[in-house]
Amino acid sequence: MLEAPTAAALLPHDHAQAVLVGRVLLDAGPTPVLLRDGQVLDLSAVAPTVADLLDRDDVATLDGPVIGSVDALGTPEGLRLLAPIDLQVVKACGVTFALSAIERVIEERARGDADKASAIRGELEAKVGSGIRSVVPGSDEAASLKAALIEAGMWSQYLEVAIGPDAEVFTKAPVLSAIGWGGDIGIRSDSDWNNPEPEVVLIVDRNGTPKGAALGNDVNLRDFEGRSALLLGKAKDNNASTSIGPFIRLFDRTFTMDDVRSAVVDLHITGPEGYTLQGTNKMSEISRDPTDLVRQALSEHQYPDGFALFLGTLFAPVQDRDHPGRGFTHKDGDVVRISTPKLGTLVNRVTTSKAAAPWDFGIRDLMRNLAKRGLLHS
Repeated sequence: MLEAPTAAALLPHDHAQAVLVGRVLLDAGPTPVLLRDGQVLDLSAVAPTVADLLDRDDVATLDGPVIGSVDALGTPEGLRLLAPIDLQVVKACGVTFALSAIERVIEERARGDADKASAIRGELEAKVGSGIRSVVPGSDEAASLKAALIEAGMWSQYLEVAIGPDAEVFTKAPVLSAIGWGGDIGIRSDSDWNNPEPEVVLIVDRNGTPKGAALGNDVNLRDFEGRSALLLGKAKDNNASTSIGPFIRLFDRTFTMDDVRSAVVDLHITGPEGYTLQGTNKMSEISRDPTDLVRQALSEHQYPDGFALFLGTLFAPVQDRDHPGRGFTHKDGDVVRISTPKLGTLVNRVTTSKAAAPWDFGIRDLMRNLAKRGLLHS
């Protein structure tokens, strides 16, 4: 079991000013909550789902019964944290940073073989790195770079989404399948080259308006996706492979999209054998603005219950773990901590998707639960 966090370790540094909403598990069922003045308030009577909360502009002023203390969150005696979304589809953007673009090309050229990655990395960085860092995706300069790379035999489908007009946007996880703070995060049992992806996750309402943000781990299977981009769905959407939390911080005067744009997301991995790895995702280095990624996710699509959107990551671990030249891959029991001052800390332990608790609470279960509690309103 993960060690119990303190409120200071779990919540944003300025949590007294933040509007934080999420979900906890009560005996009655999953419950939307608001954090205020060191207490956890049950908002289910006024908004039975987080999707209902996102439709409101008065969340900060809502009231409800006190069901626990912020200091007890995540402790054995406290409330169990769930992912702070429910009816939202989980979408994700990939290859939104230059470094991640290079690493995806490495995976592709290595055909998912970690032993070949080191040699390919040096060649690609020398020939491609400065170019994709210096152009705006979709611009005339990007088109000229594309033509030059095609001529040199260096073009890739990953570079297309890195500097072309269209971002990569895919469905990461089904509704209600994401795990929250403290849950075990799943890696496919047949993957042997993989890593976490520490990201900021935008929370968007049914009208396409970003309402807040949270932290997320968009687990990446480098061997599967490297063998073929057509394996993206199998690489990304597995049991317990999506983590979001600890809470959604709603946008207000203390937290805006500019805070998302400037966020520095830190990653810390502790392995069962004493191995440690640290990394950073600097949102200031993203190639596409977060609002543009939202716009592209909404292109010719609607989300009547809203959606969560992973914005991509700069982080791509190349530090060797066990064997020289093979870089990093997860081990069962790794503890992954993702944090940034304005959004708090998301912590999960790594297991396999087979060994993780099965996803057994779907949309019908939620509707039946809310109906039994008398919380469904017309």
